[in-house]
Amino acid sequence: MTAFQEQAAALLGPKGFLTDPAALAPHIRDWRGIFQGAAIGMALPASTAEAAALVRLCRDHGISIVPQGGNTGLSGAATPDAGGNNLVVNMRRMNRIRALDPLNNTIVVEAGCILADIQSAAAQADRLFPLSLAAEGSCQIGGNLSTNAGGINVLRYGNARDLTLGLEVVLADGSVLDVLGGLRKDNTGYDLKQFFIGAEGTLGLITAASLKLFPALRRRATALVALGDIAAAPMVLARCRAATADQLVSFELLPRFGLALARQHGGGRLPLDHPADWFLLIEAGSPSEDIDISGSLERALGEGMAAAEIADGLLAESEAQRRELWRLREAMVEAQPREGAGIKHDISVPVAAIPAFIRAATEALAAHDSSLRPLIFGHVGDGNLHFNVLQPAGADPAGFQARTGEINRLVHDCVTAHQGSISAEHGIGQLRREELARLKSPVVLAAMRAVKQALDPDGLFNPGKVL
Repeated sequence: MTAFQEQAAALLGPKGFLTDPAALAPHIRDWRGIFQGAAIGMALPASTAEAAALVRLCRDHGISIVPQGGNTGLSGAATPDAGGNNLVVNMRRMNRIRALDPLNNTIVVEAGCILADIQSAAAQADRLFPLSLAAEGSCQIGGNLSTNAGGINVLRYGNARDLTLGLEVVLADGSVLDVLGGLRKDNTGYDLKQFFIGAEGTLGLITAASLKLFPALRRRATALVALGDIAAAPMVLARCRAATADQLVSFELLPRFGLALARQHGGGRLPLDHPADWFLLIEAGSPSEDIDISGSLERALGEGMAAAEIADGLLAESEAQRRELWRLREAMVEAQPREGAGIKHDISVPVAAIPAFIRAATEALAAHDSSLRPLIFGHVGDGNLHFNVLQPAGADPAGFQARTGEINRLVHDCVTAHQGSISAEHGIGQLRREELARLKSPVVLAAMRAVKQALDPDGLFNPGKVL
């Protein structure tokens, strides 16, 4: 063992420092299998004090730190590079819920807490922690914060950034920045926590967070509707928000193509028999038993049908039917890899621009190669679309993946033309670093580099990511 490895093992103990190649293997490649790196080891600190001492040790030995949560990210931000001088710092042993205050509606958790466990702890206190995404059974809150995760409830509750009141962070010199307070108003200077949310582990090591809780939802109303035309989606959204007193939780766009794939690969049936090209999965929720949320949503949908914005629709009549509708959304995602390779884009545009963007981007792809198969779905309520491009039927998957750069450029140029963002919730990581440099304003990039230089002057944290 090297001197660094010996000192790290002494600091963290046998459970806290691993060098066995078999143990490291799943932690030096990303979840999608796109990026593969190497590491001098994996550290698993069990406390903030251990994490701080570890950062100081890495600084003294010139070892770079790659923070890692559940390793479920989609941009390669938690994967070390191939140089072998990286230390993966996995936070799974820091998994305590430190405090839950139902009156203040706050919960203080360590970075290694699994998202689903935080949701469960909130539910036991009759509260809701609304961050919800596909990987919630294995992703860690530190990673969610580092990527400013979104998910299906952003329309009502906001991204991870909006759900965070405070952070505890180990800085590059090994000191601990404690801005963990549960205050909703604190105007005493710079809001330092915001530097680390969405920074993808490039500025510091998040060790704990103070998060917002909300009243648990007592009633839900869930509907699946067929659109007369994609152009009607923003109007239907506006109707539903107004009719439900802005109690929409989710507003998801589903394409006929995606639903057909879901059925083809065993994902269930479409309970709405209509030949529309686009569907909406809509959910509203209320913490009060006295509010007729179903009636409010039903009235909005009726108005949409009268205005020819909605061609057909149904309202879930039971929890089982509600789950069946959401299962369609999940099955559509699961069906994609069974169709072969896909090039994924996680973009956002202004809600009003969604129809025009979809038309422009699909036309650009068709003009480039008519055999490409766009699969477009997502959180249309907040402008976030997952614009995936599936390989042509029968194509070689590896050959198609080699076209990632050209496909990215086509889609991202359309995003930029519609005043959008090339990353809405998955981050930049390694995957979109070059596209960020191509499309972002030089002034913005210079400001980002200035922040990086100020907080991490030696480039200790997550080199090669974002910038």
